[in-house]
Amino acid sequence: MRAYVVPAPDTRPSVITIPEPVPAKGEIRVRIATCGLNFADLLMIKGTYQDTPSHPFTLGMEVAGVIDSLGDGVKGFAVGDRVAVFGGQGGLAELGCFDAIRAVKLPDAMPFTDAAAFQIAYGTSHVALDYRARLQPGETLLVLGAAGGVGLTAVEIGKLMGANVIACARGADKLQAAKAAGADHLIDARTQDIRAEVKALGGADVVYDPVGGDQWDAAFRACKPDARLLPIGFASGEVPQIKSNHLLVKNLSVLGVYWGGYLAFKPEVLTDSLATLMQWHADGRLHPHVSNTFPLDQADEGLEMLRTRKSTGKVVITIQDL
Repeated sequence: MRAYVVPAPDTRPSVITIPEPVPAKGEIRVRIATCGLNFADLLMIKGTYQDTPSHPFTLGMEVAGVIDSLGDGVKGFAVGDRVAVFGGQGGLAELGCFDAIRAVKLPDAMPFTDAAAFQIAYGTSHVALDYRARLQPGETLLVLGAAGGVGLTAVEIGKLMGANVIACARGADKLQAAKAAGADHLIDARTQDIRAEVKALGGADVVYDPVGGDQWDAAFRACKPDARLLPIGFASGEVPQIKSNHLLVKNLSVLGVYWGGYLAFKPEVLTDSLATLMQWHADGRLHPHVSNTFPLDQADEGLEMLRTRKSTGKVVITIQDL
């Protein structure tokens, strides 16, 4: 089968032919239709992601497709089921074997492209805002990187949860995408003072930050007392250093969010969240935004869209028609 393989740390991946995998006990084998790209894929190529697999490995964290084989002991799934899987790796290939606990059945009406763009982005934002920050109706939510893969879902979910949403992104096109997702107020990170603009709007109760760097610092200083800050990732390349004395004086809370980490110690957080999100999608309340799709042979181009921040929402690789 064809797969997009990272041969060694900080080495450019390529599409090569590798043996078809055989499902082990407790695994399902999926004929993969689509694979969503994530910023973490770029970190895996460099070898700096916290869960980078041993080399060589097939890139691609989240997939959608059809089960074509079951390992021993798998219950609750059948050959032919349409599923989405957060595998952590192995998604940019024609076939993949994954632990069945990582799979969810797809509603018949959910397209594979939507499904591959759904789990990590929507799951991260929902767990962050609902389970971690306990966002309340009427609170002010500041979303940094608001047009990115996770940021755009935070705008959409925050609005569904009744928040007053401030979206911060770079440039008019990205801000327009955030507005379409439900943002009440827009801040251009290229030209406007984030701290001043947020404080003029009364300050933030919750900060959702996949960017880090200077934007974190500005948002931190624009928080109301008793605010909650959610570090999601560090797309800027700069991990902020948190001043604990400021946390003390303003009674602030910093709540780290690593969505995939819950699989290891509290998987029900993810399964409960995904059940809610799938229902919201079925009800027409969520609208995954996929800005670009590429075939497997052009996975490099899809990753470059993420690297250069030219995409809005998600970038999806189409593997095969199913």
